[in-house]
Parts: sequence; structure tokens; C-alpha cells
Amino acid sequence: MNRYEGRRALITGGGSGIGQATVLRMLREGGSVVAADVSTAGLEDTIAQAGPLAARLTTVTMNIADEASVAAGVAEAVAALGGLDVLVNAAGILRSSHTHETTLDQFEQVIRINLVGTFLVIREAIPALLEGTSSAVVNFSSTSAGFAHPYMAAYAASKGGVQSMTHALAAEYAKDGIRFTAVQPGSISSGMTDGSGRSNQSNGPGLPDDADMSLFMKLAPAIGQGFAGPESVAGVVAMLASEDGAFITGTEVRIDGGTHF
Repeated sequence: MNRYEGRRALITGGGSGIGQATVLRMLREGGSVVAADVSTAGLEDTIAQAGPLAARLTTVTMNIADEASVAAGVAEAVAALGGLDVLVNAAGILRSSHTHETTLDQFEQVIRINLVGTFLVIREAIPALLEGTSSAVVNFSSTSAGFAHPYMAAYAASKGGVQSMTHALAAEYAKDGIRFTAVQPGSISSGMTDGSGRSNQSNGPGLPDDADMSLFMKLAPAIGQGFAGPESVAGVVAMLASEDGAFITGTEVRIDGGTHF
């Protein structure tokens, strides 16, 4: 299946987790891809994972929380690809804490990266997407945007904002031919989590030591043997940004194994 042959994609968060899985999926389907990430080590790993497909892969070090870095990174990506047809905003962070113990800096860091960062990348990419072919943007919301995930107020707020922004952008650019959709991953083992729902310690603070785990009893997949791998989301992202998703815009797809029936 070569749905991405001749298509040019920029994927943020491409150095790990779902972002990396999406890079590899679109490469396997024939696309030319720029993987952007703040981690150069992560990008090197993506190149290694791509193997021979790395001939169609370019990497860009980019901090989506920094306006100048985004402007330079998106420009570099568009120049490398010779244009842009697909944007996937997978970069983000997860932080967990008691809300009454959360500092303003901690709250704003999550909003800055997950919500403002997504906005910055979209803003810089839109001129190229307007010139692209069957242009599509896939943003990353979360099941946290609509369901109670305790100790994650900042994360939930950021992902709810991404989801609302996706709807607004879909309406604004519908007549210009750019589709905007969002995915809501849940119960996915990725760079953000350790596969149990806890925040990955290498990616930031996990749940508080005194977290009431009974609050998470309903947050378990209904199908399978536990958390799914990032490729479960990458496949849906690839569909949404391809011609198979040509009649889908202004909505979100929940990918959580039935955790939130």
C-alpha cells in the first residue's frame, strides 16, 4: 500500500513514541518525511529504525515551545521536501501532580508545549499547506480532553484546547482545501508513558507517590491484553491524512481499546 507515494509530510515528535511510529508508517507507504524533534538522539534512533527507507527521511531539530525554532524548523522542512502536503503534530509532554501543588511554571510549561506549540507549527506550515496537494493536518488531542484523568489538569486543559482549535481550523480552511482532524490516544504505551498509564520518568514527573490508584480503575482497555503500542495510533493517523480520509475533517478519532465506552 503506497498511499503516500509523492506526498510530503512533516511530523513533530518524530524522535520517539507515536510520532516515530507515524514517521515509519508513512515512509513504508512511500512518503517523503521530515521528522522534527527536540531530541537529536531520538532523531538518530528514528533514522536507525527507518533503515533503507531513511533515503526519504530528513530530520530537523526543533523545539515547538520556541517561536524562532519553529519558524526555522518548518522553513527547513518545507525546503527539504520542496513543499508540504501533510502535517502531524505529535510532539507533546505529560506531567502529573496534585493540582494544589502545581506551580504556575509547571502548568504553563504543559500549555506552552502541547497547545501553543501545536499552534505555532500550524501557523508556520499553513502557507506551504495552501500550496500542497490534498493537504491534511492531524493534531494530537487525548482521551484526557473529554474524560476524567486525575492529577493531569494541565495536560487535560492543553489537549482540550488542541481539540477545540482543530474544529475552528477545519472550518476556517475548509474552502482552501486543508483538512484538520485530531486523534485521541488512550491506553497507549509510548514515549509519554511506561505502559501502565504512569508518566514516563524520563519524560517528566510520574504520578504523585500518594496517588489514589482506585481513581484509575475505569481507565483500562476493554480489548486486548493491556496497553497497545504506538503503531496502533500511527495507522489511524496515516489513514486520516491520506486520500482514504478525504471526507473527514473537523472531528476527532478516539483510539483507546474501549477504555472510555
